[in-house]
Amino acid sequence: MSERPLEAVYHPRVPVDAARAIGDQRRGAHDPTMTTAAGIIWRASRTPAGIATVALRPDRHGVRAAAWGPGADWALTQLPRLCGADDDPTGFDAARHPLIAATHHRHPGLRLGGTDLVFDALVSAIFEQKVTGLQAFGAWRAIVTWCGERAPGPTPTPMFAPPADWRAIPSWTWHRAGLEPPQSRTIVAAAARRTSIERAADAAADGDGRDRVLTSLPGVGVWTSAETRIRAYGDPDAVSVGDYHVAHEVGHALTGHRVDDDGMLELLEPWRGHRQRVIRLIGLSGVREARRGPRLSPEDHRSR
Repeated sequence: MSERPLEAVYHPRVPVDAARAIGDQRRGAHDPTMTTAAGIIWRASRTPAGIATVALRPDRHGVRAAAWGPGADWALTQLPRLCGADDDPTGFDAARHPLIAATHHRHPGLRLGGTDLVFDALVSAIFEQKVTGLQAFGAWRAIVTWCGERAPGPTPTPMFAPPADWRAIPSWTWHRAGLEPPQSRTIVAAAARRTSIERAADAAADGDGRDRVLTSLPGVGVWTSAETRIRAYGDPDAVSVGDYHVAHEVGHALTGHRVDDDGMLELLEPWRGHRQRVIRLIGLSGVREARRGPRLSPEDHRSR
């Protein structure tokens, strides 16, 4: 039997696509911190007040939520930000490009939500450095399941909150999960400064300030910093420079041909302040560059 949950209803001031904003936080199809069953989104997290499980049912009127665990009150208080309440599209001019205008017309409720959990967002981004999504999501699933904490509440499947202390994970566990040593060393080193990282990132005045905080960490570059800003803060202007696909997709969608990172930044410059919003709209547009060859085959170094 589960404890009785805390309950809340979030009514946004304007219609928003809360389900998409929440769903963008999912790390792969089998993420142990997040799943969907019978139209309900289940999310487990480690909040500043302790672990929490939240069950979310978005509809056209808002989001009904129930939460379990010591962090339940924090999770319900944070719910509007998770749904994108603080993402203000004022000043965004979709009419600068016909594809962006058409996609924005179809998805007027697009919002970027943030978790306000800086360190876990940073760690999940480090997992995805320089590997395929399949490898990153598999390693994330393994480490969180093996080393995390079982989520409270009547979850539809066993779910887990991220580990309390990433430094306590043995080296052989990282290896067995398939995460490369540079990534695991970066996570462990950052975990030693977790409190100061979170405090400094929260205190930074803007995205550039958060970049300076995050990229001061060994092993954390501009791509990882941008991904952390997107996940933790819902930053509508963050651009993941150095991504294997993003520059190509932006160039193809806006010009019909590939561009490099510099070309992508030049194309996105007219939308400064909303560049991540444009990238999200390109992803929703359905426009994709034709594949030129087979998918990259993941390398498995665990037998070495």
